[in-house]
This record gives sequence, structure tokens and C-alpha cells, in this order.
Amino acid sequence: MPELVTADPPRDISVGAEDATLERVTMTRVTRRLMPLLFVVYIFNFLDRTNVGLAALQMNRDLGFSSAAFGLGAGVFFIGYAFFEIPSNLALVRFGARRWIARIAISWGLLATLLMFAQTPTQFYIVRFLLGVAEAGFFPAVLYYLTQWYPSSMRARANARFIIAIPLSGAIGGPLGAKLLGLDGTAGLHGWQWLFLLEGIPSVLLGLLVLRYLTEKPEDATWLSVRQRAWLVDRMRRDRENAAAPHGLPPLRALANPVVWLAGLPLFFLNFAGYGYIFWGPTMIREGLTTSTIGTGWILAAIAGTSALTLLIAASYADRTRDRPLHAAFWACVVALACLCAALIPSPIVRVACMALIQIGGSAFLPSFVAIPTILLAGPSVAIGVALVNSIGNLAGFGAPSLIGWLRQLENGTTLTFFALSGFAVMAVAVLLAIHRRVRA
Repeated sequence: MPELVTADPPRDISVGAEDATLERVTMTRVTRRLMPLLFVVYIFNFLDRTNVGLAALQMNRDLGFSSAAFGLGAGVFFIGYAFFEIPSNLALVRFGARRWIARIAISWGLLATLLMFAQTPTQFYIVRFLLGVAEAGFFPAVLYYLTQWYPSSMRARANARFIIAIPLSGAIGGPLGAKLLGLDGTAGLHGWQWLFLLEGIPSVLLGLLVLRYLTEKPEDATWLSVRQRAWLVDRMRRDRENAAAPHGLPPLRALANPVVWLAGLPLFFLNFAGYGYIFWGPTMIREGLTTSTIGTGWILAAIAGTSALTLLIAASYADRTRDRPLHAAFWACVVALACLCAALIPSPIVRVACMALIQIGGSAFLPSFVAIPTILLAGPSVAIGVALVNSIGNLAGFGAPSLIGWLRQLENGTTLTFFALSGFAVMAVAVLLAIHRRVRA
């Protein structure tokens, strides 16, 4: 019997500790190499997509745009975005994520800059539509790219490090945009023209940097040691083999998965509240609190900073418990209650606080939610599945600005708007609970 007690347990513990150290060092290096650039690119992606909300503080007056005209122009972006999302990601599978992400960033940067020349509603609509076409596929492309580098057990946190750019773009974009609007009259340009110019050009430069700096897959990562690279390649191989999702299927087979179609609906419903805040939040805050442009920018920045911190905490907890649909449903509930309170309590301060909760809940919702299709699918079909979910969800980006513009004109206030947004968030909760019953992430 004594022979059964050997030195194996200590050796196993040592090997386990050594593997854990190798994993930590390798993944830290991967994160430091990939995430800063992807994060900055997404900052400018969201700035160039949403800076019309801040530009509207001057542009609507200078160009004589009505609330309905601006709402349509803000929303038409998402028609181009939604309909070209899947074709864009089919091209991604053909050309590779690195090249395609670079192409997207360069083209959207050029079109975002072109917005400075819009003078009529029609011109505004056309450029915004083309900007949506140019940006189509970026978010799914990056999520697919991250699945090549991060095992599924780390994916919500990896997604969070990327997605945190959404609220932080507000923290940066609010004060920065307000400062750029202050250039009104400089060199004969309006402040909103400077806003589009100086937030569009960096995206072109970042696209060129992506092409030069990012690595396509772990096998090509010469910036990892031989041992680190071998560990990561083996870990990703085992992760694919152990995944519940089928392998080796054509990318378009993702379109045949009914749960993937169902997963697009919560994002669609919740985006009504999210994009409503993004495009109309600056106007509502300034009207409700009678703040200056600079003051409005700093309020938006404070809300965005709180959202970013909450997002990281929510993503870490979601990775530990792994029940992604239920986590996403919780944060959709927060959004629904915030919208309801904003509708029922007319106090301007309470409404601004509720709008902050809309942004915080919507941001915390995303890391858990976007992990759902990456669990259901594997390989290149991930890009197509995420593209489908994103296409469905971002159609709300067209409906939300237009609906809110119409409701504001109808009642000359925002009560009906918040009731409507609360109803959409409740529907998101219902669908997520249905997904929860069908799949355990």
C-alpha cells in the first residue's frame, strides 16, 4: 500500500502551477499586443458613427434641419449597416480579419470626414447611408478575430476589453466634441464641420496601422516565444474540439440556426433605448438641465465612465457563472426600469439619472450578450452568425432616432418616448429568457 503514495501529486501540482503561469503570461502578452489598437479603433468607430448627436447641437440650427429630418439622417446609417453586414463578413472569411478590419476603418474614416460637406437633408442622408455601408462588418469581424485568440472561458472578458470602447467613446467624445464645436468660425468652418473632420481622419490612419501591426492568427505570432505560441495554438485547438458548436460547416450554415435568429431580437429591442440615448441624449440633457455645450459634454463623460466600470465588473462575473442569456436579461431589466421611471417622474434631474442608467445597463448587457453566438457557432460561421445578430439588432438604429424625433414632435415632450423605450426593453427581457431556456452558455 505505501507504494501507491508517490511523488506524482506534487509533480502534478508543479506542472499545473507551471501551466497556469504560462497561460497567464501568454494571455497577458496577447492582450497587450491586440487590445490597445482594437480598443482605439473601436473608440473612433463609435465616435464617427454617433458624433452626429453632438453635432446636432449646432448643425440642425445652421442647416435648418427639423427633428424629424435629423432623426431620419441619424437613422439611415443603420439601413446600409444592416443590409451589408453579412456580405461584409463573407468577404472577411475570404480576405482574412486583419485585412478586412483595415479596409473597413479606412473607408469609414473617409466617409465620416465627408459629412462636413453636407448642406442639405438629402446630402446628409446619402453620406450617412454610405457610412453605414462602410462600417458594416466591423464589430462581427473583431469578435470573430478574438475567437481566434481567446478560449471560450475568457471570451466575455475579452469582449469587454473591446466593447468598453462604446461607453468610453462617450467619455472622450463628449468633452472632445464640445471642444471641437467651440472651433465654430475658425478658418471659415462651422464647429460641427471641425467635429466631423478631426474625428474622421484618425480612423484612416488607424486602418493603415491595423494592416501593419495586427497578426492574423496565433500560428503567425512571432512576438510570442516558441513555447508561448505552441501553448496558445494547442489551447485554441482543444477549445475548438471541446466546444458544443459544430465544426467544419460552411459559414452560411449559421443562417440556418434558429437560435441565432432569435438572438438578434434582444439586441434589436434594447438598441431602441441605447441609440435613443446616443442620438437624443445630448439634446435632452441640455434641455432638461439647461447646461452649456461644455457642461453637457462633461455630464455625458461622467455617465460614460460609470458605464465602462460597470461593464468590466459585469463581464468578469458573467465569465465566472457562464449563464450569459440570464446576465443579459438582468441588464435589460435595468434599462426597462430606467425608461419607465423616466416616463413616470417628470423631474429633469431624475430623468437625466434614468438616462444614465439606460447607458449603464445597455453597456453592461453587451459582453454577455455577444458571447451567445460565439458559443452556438464555431470557426468562420461565428463571423456570419454575429453579423446576422448585429444586422437584426442594428435595424433599431434606424427606427430609434426616427421614432423619437416623431414622438417628440407629436407631444412636444419626452414622456411617450420613454414609455415606448421601456416597452422595447421589456420585450428584450422576454426573448432572452426564452433563449435561456433553450441554451445554457
